[in-house]
This record gives sequence, C-alpha cells and structure tokens, in this order.
Amino acid sequence: MMNMNRRQVLAGMGGVTAAAMVGLPAWAQSKTLVVPTLGGAWEQFWRQTLAPAFTQKSGAQVTLDAGNGRVWSANLRAAGAQKPPYSILMTNEAFASSLRKEGFFEKLDLAKLPNYADLYPLAKKTDGWGAVAMVSPIGLAYRTDMVQTPPKAWKDLWDNPEFKGRIGLYNFANTAGKMELMLTSKIFGKDQYDVDAGFKALERLGPVIQADFNLSTGIASGEFVVAPFDFGEVARLRGQGLPIDVIVPEEGLLMFDQTLNILANGPEKDLAYQYADFLLSPEGQLPLMKQFFVSPTNAKVVVPDDLKKDVPISGEVMDKILTWDWDFMNEKQAGFAETWAKIMK
Repeated sequence: MMNMNRRQVLAGMGGVTAAAMVGLPAWAQSKTLVVPTLGGAWEQFWRQTLAPAFTQKSGAQVTLDAGNGRVWSANLRAAGAQKPPYSILMTNEAFASSLRKEGFFEKLDLAKLPNYADLYPLAKKTDGWGAVAMVSPIGLAYRTDMVQTPPKAWKDLWDNPEFKGRIGLYNFANTAGKMELMLTSKIFGKDQYDVDAGFKALERLGPVIQADFNLSTGIASGEFVVAPFDFGEVARLRGQGLPIDVIVPEEGLLMFDQTLNILANGPEKDLAYQYADFLLSPEGQLPLMKQFFVSPTNAKVVVPDDLKKDVPISGEVMDKILTWDWDFMNEKQAGFAETWAKIMK
C-alpha cells in the first residue's frame, strides 16, 4: 500500500464535477469515469488537482471511489468480471496479480498508451498486462540521534547489535510484510521462494515491533530505531523535525507500487485508457512527485534540484528496486500468514 497519513486509508465515495466542465460540448459532459483512489490526502489531491486536470483534458467528469486494494478487490468480485463497477484500477501489484488471474483485466492496448514507451523497465514487468504509474521506494530508515552505526544493508538488522529488540517491521497483512518475507528468503536462502530460510532468519531477529499501515508513530516515539520506510514518508517526518535518515540497502530496495489495469468489460474503456495515459505522462507524474515525493516511472520526468533530497530514487537508481513473484505469494499467503503469526512476536 502507498503511504497514508499517508498510510491510514479511508473508505468513502466522492464526486468531482469541475468548473472546467462549463462550456464543454454535451457529449463530453455526459461521460463519467469512476476512479478508485486512496483516501485521505490522496483523495483530496485527486479531487483538487488531478481529477480537474483530467477533466480539462478529456471533457469527462470523474467520480472518486476512495478505498484500498482490499476494498476494490471485494467490490469487483461482488460485481463479477462481466459487470465491473470500474473501468480502470490502480492498485498494488499484489492485488492486481490475483484479479488478473481471475479474468478481470485485459492485456493493455499499447497503441492507446503512447507514454508506456517511456516507462522504466520495472514499470513494465507484467508483460503488457499493467503499467506501474508511480512507486514509493522503500529503504532502511533509522533514527540518526539514536543509532551510532548507521545501517548499510538489510543484513545489518541481524548483524548490528544495537538494533536488537529495537526493530520495526510491517506485519504480514501489509504488502510490505510479504515483501519482507521474500526479501529475507532471497538474502538468507536460495531465492525469494526459499521461505523456510526466510522464516528461520526472521525468527532470529527476536522481538520486533509490527504495524499494519503506520510505522511512523513508533519511530517518532523511539519505540524502535530502525525499520523499512518509503522515502516519501521519511521526507515528511524529516520536514517535521524528526532526526531520521534512510539508505539504499546494498541488497536493493523494496517498493509500494501502483499498477494501472484496464477492466476487460469496463463501462468506459476508451476513457480509462485516456486516464491511464494521463497518469503515465510527465503532466500527470510531476504533480504526484511534488505532492507525495513518489518516484516517477516515466523516465522523461526529471527530478528538480530542490526535490532531489526528498526524491533521490530516479534514473539509474530505479534499477536497484526489487520486484517479486506475486502469483507465488498470493497462492501461498494463507499458510505463510500462519507461520508468521507463530514466529513473529
């Protein structure tokens, strides 16, 4: 999931009927695209900035459906693949992978997505079934006033004695928790599939502080001093005066991704493609970067000098972001969740 307080996701419905609609032809005013979006600050930004910009560009109205991947997946399954309530869905690849296998999405018509060609390779990992519109890279953050030896790698969680009993992690319910398991399996085992080695390594960590959506409170209070954090959240906390920094671990970065998917039987499919291409364009990605410090996935977007401290992951550094086999994780996650609950205290 993307960061909300960035991580506290609110459910709800909302409509955007922009003043920009005035003077548009009747055919344009009659079109409406339902856009699922995260709640809170994300919904507000969509309502005030992105939705009006798309309305101005396309002439269509936008209705926002605020929620998260779990909510939207449930809504789609309740409606069925033949009559989905959405034409487009932007969500974590962890959720998109399952829905794709269930027949909800179509392979992208790249002729309708000219900006797809400019995406970084990591944004095209689904073989044309989806396109990653933005990422929040996850590094290893630490309290600069409470840590004498800053980490350089994920392995330092095990090797640095001053971290013992002072580590924060996402729990398994969060997509980041699942990534933590696959990462640990990759580091201490043969590959991301070697979860027995991963669980044994996680058990060796000893007591950790776990959270579903929000690790910020724990690191701000000093409850723990090191944890996986996305760079945008670190920028926000640093802006509030917290002595915190984040590194690119030697083994690579995790990420909260947001993958665009087109519903095979969506009610406004052509409009969905227009919206997807808008979000993949520099015009759509620049304001998101400036507002939320996410890393753009369009390689043509240049991070301005005044944002490079808060958005350091771009260009060649994007190759340090690891990707995962979500089909594997989704198929096995029930059993993994049980094991996680037994060993992670």
